[in-house]
Amino acid sequence: MGRILAIDYGQKRAGIAVTDELQIIATGLTTVHAKDILTFLEDYFKREKVDRIVVGEPKQMNNSPSDAARFIEPFVRRLIKQFPHIPVDRCDERFTSKMAHDTMLASGLGKKARQNKELVDTISATIILQSYMQSRSITLKNLIQ
Repeated sequence: MGRILAIDYGQKRAGIAVTDELQIIATGLTTVHAKDILTFLEDYFKREKVDRIVVGEPKQMNNSPSDAARFIEPFVRRLIKQFPHIPVDRCDERFTSKMAHDTMLASGLGKKARQNKELVDTISATIILQSYMQSRSITLKNLIQ
């Protein structure tokens, strides 16, 4: 079994999180510059088996795409084209940045550390991945019952 990799894609940076090989635990991996993400992924996929990619899907409260969708959608198309053998799923990313800040605050990080946008992006990717795994688990439980 391979990992699931999640991406919180932004105009400047992309936060990345991955599961373990058994797809049980989500862990923040890193943050890379948006222009370097495909090269980073190509190198990562040479070292690690990845079964699926999850990309955060920015939505507004009324469930319509947010303004950020205009630069994320072209990225997703490039991702699918460059790695056609790896399925790409989308996961609602509403509130992940807020949840990342709350997580940092609850963990006792100082103000300077909480202002680290790269750390926020990595934590956001981890939250996206955890949310995806949880929704997948609920779906599987419903199918079994």
